[in-house]
Amino acid sequence: MAEILIVEDDAPARAVLRETLEFAGYRVREAGDGEEALRQLGEDVADLAIIDLFMPRKEGLETIREARGKFPDLKIIAISGGGNRGELEYLPIAERFGADKVLAKPFEQSTLLGTVEELLASRTTVH
Repeated sequence: MAEILIVEDDAPARAVLRETLEFAGYRVREAGDGEEALRQLGEDVADLAIIDLFMPRKEGLETIREARGKFPDLKIIAISGGGNRGELEYLPIAERFGADKVLAKPFEQSTLLGTVEELLASRTTVH
């Protein structure tokens, strides 16, 4: 069973993501910001991380870049609603920083699960 780390500072959004993924059969861990996420990954790397771009302490782009450097096999989905100013142009930047896929909030549960399944399938077929 694959393990997914949700990195999202908004607790209600994190709870919805957790419920969706657990219902689909995944093991889920949570982090409220990039610093906590990188600490958790250093202790036990997950198979996939879902990382929000706008967070306090260590924002998503920096977290993605650092995670990609330290954990090259980690699959990463960057998510964003554009922050306070609605700036979704950060999603393509997240791909340049190492995200495998990006999703603009709000997204359908089926879109999230399809993206997760696609990335985890590519992880298992590469080896």
